Amino acid sequence: MANLKEVRIRIASINSTQQITKAMKLVSATKLRRAQNAIIQMRPYAQKLNGILANLADSIDVDSLKIYFDQKEAKKVLLVVITSDRGLCGSFNANVIKLTNNLIKEKYATQQASGDVTILPVGKKAFEFYSKLNATLIPDFKDTFLHLNAESGFAIGTYILEAFRAGKYNAVEIVYNQFKNAATQILTNEQFLPINPKAMSAKSSKKNDYLFEPSNAEILEELIPRILKTQVYRSLLDSSASEHGARMISMDKATDNAGELLKALKIEYNRVRQAAITTEISEIVGGAAALSGA
Repeated sequence: MANLKEVRIRIASINSTQQITKAMKLVSATKLRRAQNAIIQMRPYAQKLNGILANLADSIDVDSLKIYFDQKEAKKVLLVVITSDRGLCGSFNANVIKLTNNLIKEKYATQQASGDVTILPVGKKAFEFYSKLNATLIPDFKDTFLHLNAESGFAIGTYILEAFRAGKYNAVEIVYNQFKNAATQILTNEQFLPINPKAMSAKSSKKNDYLFEPSNAEILEELIPRILKTQVYRSLLDSSASEHGARMISMDKATDNAGELLKALKIEYNRVRQAAITTEISEIVGGAAALSGA
């Protein structure tokens, strides 16, 4: 049986841990509100742009734009893996990495064997994991979440588009957590490039006819890259909100678990203390009896 000092030390330690998890929960709740507002405001804009792109896909007759829609065999693959910079958010990061690994194993095993799968990690957890595996990495954007904004999100999109147009990759997929609510994140894998008009049409509610001024070529040369960059930024905002929600829930559960453990330790402390008092009383009674007998 543990002695009183050991139990007191454990109680003090868990009390301290509980205060930390409470504080982290409050911090995550504050960050979640900001991140949730950002993704909620972004989604209608991103969805409208996707709808426009789906409507225009059939009318694109410019060779420089057709490259975005050319469904070639995936020989050189880029996987954009979006995780967090920090842990303590449950299975948030592990799920993204597991889905990415399964994607490589089931869909791109041949490309992986020939060294034609490249990982673009966004977030330090993905970078650290794939660095240990000696995977082919693009490390330039691992610190994006330190200063997440439209500029940093569009920078990732710009790199992907330039590399895709240059033929460095002919398939790009994004793996991330889509935000639903504070308690729910939807693990998501999206084909980013080449664009699949059928998939986008399924998400678009209706078809529209557009009049172009000055010309559809000039407008689409600017519009399509902007739409694709917006998709990347939207994925980052989704992941950011999901991370804070996952961490808030994780810290809430940790706080509750610490409370349950404290209750058990206090019962143990009282039991040990009562046993010690009983032993002392028995020793005093025994000593008094021995003295009276003498």
